[in-house]
Amino acid sequence: MAKALIICAAGMSSSLMAKKTTEFLKAKGEDVEVDAISATEGGKAIADANFDLYLISPQTKMYYKQFEDAAAKVGKPIVQIPPQAYIPIPMGIEKMANLIKENI
Repeated sequence: MAKALIICAAGMSSSLMAKKTTEFLKAKGEDVEVDAISATEGGKAIADANFDLYLISPQTKMYYKQFEDAAAKVGKPIVQIPPQAYIPIPMGIEKMANLIKENI
């Protein structure tokens, strides 16, 4: 199973996106699990390298360079989430799922 992690400001909106995106991917037959944490835990989560892909939410893009450097140290991909893929409606969830599938 592939695993992706959304890093968000507080981890609340991202938790909803993670749950809905996981459900969407599973319904499409994809074996991908999406989880979410807050930006304060992001650096440690990347250093632990337990995920196949790290996604940076639009509201934490100011930390992208810091997280990108951490991901490079452990050889893991990291992607900024565009705002249109961060909306918990079917269109946004599908865009998030496609972003994950393209980068995992």
